[in-house]
Amino acid sequence: MTVQTVIESGAVIEVPLNKLKKSPKNARKTPHGEAAIAALAASIAAKGMLQAPVVEPEVGEDGAPTGFWLVTIGEGRRLAMLLRLKRKEVRKSEPVRCVVDTTNDAHEISLDENVTRTEMHPADQFEAFRRLAAERGLGAEDIGARFGVSAQVVRQRLRLGAVSPKLMAIYREGGLALDQLMAFAVSEDHGRQEQVYDQLTFNRSPGVIRRAMTEAKVPASDRRAIFVGAEAYGEAGGTILRDLFTEDGGGWFEDVPLLDRLVTEKLDAIASEVQAQEGWKWAAASLDYPHGHGMRRVYPHPVERSEPDKAQIDALSEEYDALVSQWDAVEELPPEVEARFKEIDAALDAFGDGPAYDPDEVARGGVFVILGHDGQARIERGLIRPEDELPVAEAEAEDNAQGETEPDGDSDGTAPKEAEPEEDAGAPLSERLLLDLTAYRTVGLRDAVATDPTLALTALVHALALKAFYPPCEQASCVEVKLVSAYLGGHAPGVSDSPAGRRIAERHEAWAARLPREPSKAWDAVSGFGAGELMDLLAHCVSLGISAVRNPLDRKPAAWDHVERLARAAGLDMTTTWAPTAERYLGRVTKARILEAVAEARGAEVAERISDQKKTEMVETAEVLLSGTGWLPPLLRTTKAETPEAPVDSPAMAAE
Repeated sequence: MTVQTVIESGAVIEVPLNKLKKSPKNARKTPHGEAAIAALAASIAAKGMLQAPVVEPEVGEDGAPTGFWLVTIGEGRRLAMLLRLKRKEVRKSEPVRCVVDTTNDAHEISLDENVTRTEMHPADQFEAFRRLAAERGLGAEDIGARFGVSAQVVRQRLRLGAVSPKLMAIYREGGLALDQLMAFAVSEDHGRQEQVYDQLTFNRSPGVIRRAMTEAKVPASDRRAIFVGAEAYGEAGGTILRDLFTEDGGGWFEDVPLLDRLVTEKLDAIASEVQAQEGWKWAAASLDYPHGHGMRRVYPHPVERSEPDKAQIDALSEEYDALVSQWDAVEELPPEVEARFKEIDAALDAFGDGPAYDPDEVARGGVFVILGHDGQARIERGLIRPEDELPVAEAEAEDNAQGETEPDGDSDGTAPKEAEPEEDAGAPLSERLLLDLTAYRTVGLRDAVATDPTLALTALVHALALKAFYPPCEQASCVEVKLVSAYLGGHAPGVSDSPAGRRIAERHEAWAARLPREPSKAWDAVSGFGAGELMDLLAHCVSLGISAVRNPLDRKPAAWDHVERLARAAGLDMTTTWAPTAERYLGRVTKARILEAVAEARGAEVAERISDQKKTEMVETAEVLLSGTGWLPPLLRTTKAETPEAPVDSPAMAAE
């Protein structure tokens, strides 16, 4: 309709968008947020202007109308229309339906509009979004577009709208907070939601609720989930539960039997492939390394090549180097030269590179394919089962000294009355005599070795090497030294995959490659090492017997004290192999200890800022705050040795 100079209050008119202005009498002084204006613009675009703005005519200093209209109620709608104009969805003169109010005080009705109204309860909002999806078939993107919110926000509201009616009713009554309701909504299983609610009578913090809701599922960070992968698991029909309200690290794999089956099948496939390619007698897959398997382990050794093979390798290598020198400046090689490079590479690859397992050991041995704690398959080669060991040759008969006998005669030296039967010259020594003689040899050997420190060191290293590298043959030394290497994985899963654990494994494999395959030849190898090599091998073997584990059922205070002394002597720095993560420490201690750690590493003020957080949130925040700080719990710290003060009457003081 045409705008008149005088319009009655209450009239509905259409005003061009470019003729609307913000009223200076509007009670809302804090500007609207961009997100709110965007949401309102989307709503208007989808459904039109559901509520007409209230306006009054603008008048000039002379009291005459200026032709503009001041928006008393509905400034947000005006801004939303301007946003649509900016997006070129409407034109400048787009008519806007308005209600004229010249009767009431403009400031008062603006205040009334913002004060005398009740916000919609969130539960009603959640269920209303759910109804839109269920009854009208609208997806999250469609609903989001109609209300100006992201699809993720819509999915969250839809998930909340699917919470058990029992819990929703408790939420309406104030018995549950929104963050608790979101924790229950991690799963849409109403029965499980109600079961967890009934079970958690004392502690219903969001973190506890979320853990209880997902305790029967496998987190995506689990090594099994990493190994199989979300894509393969989904293709097999598995479903992944996602937490729409927190960072869930990829969610939870719901079908645990399916996941375990896929893990087993993939490990079995890798085991079969390794066995087929490398020729092992057997290959077995296992989730964890089967400690206590009772098998002997062999290691690869440098390949001993025949003279013809060496000559051929040298010739191929020289030809390869010559071709490289000849064609180094050419960007594109001639086809025949490129083909020759490939032929030489293939020929050299056929000879192999580096240490290799003995073909006989491969024919009798096997491999374990296990799942590492990083979610990667790990292949442990060279295991010989007892039934696959070569038969041991019969030991040669011991050389026994023949005892001399004197005939029994009378005191007068006459011949015996009765001749004794002739003795067997090859009869073994009696057990009593054998012990007697070898005891004397032992004391003689002890005395001799005690005067030769280098020989004593060699004998010690040899004995320790037998125990470390040839467990079934560890008695092949006369030096009785006990070396027990405790299995640590039972106390700390994944410790073998830590930086220190991997360094130990690599060091062990390197020494195994240098030692002979047969334990009977170990003495010749060890006695041939130089002093530096002996000390290095001794250090490795001794290190395998160290145990700093504090088992409450096996208290050893003197040994624990020695751990501290040994750590100081070694200059142990645990920051190179351990960090305070949620899994290793923060999620397993009290909030007080978490705050203590943050205060020590980042200061008391930083700790105070997170002191009001819930346990789950505090763990996540603290992990970020402690990252890279080098903080360690007291049990892992290496204390500095105290330097004793010189006494007053010491020579140093007397010299002064």
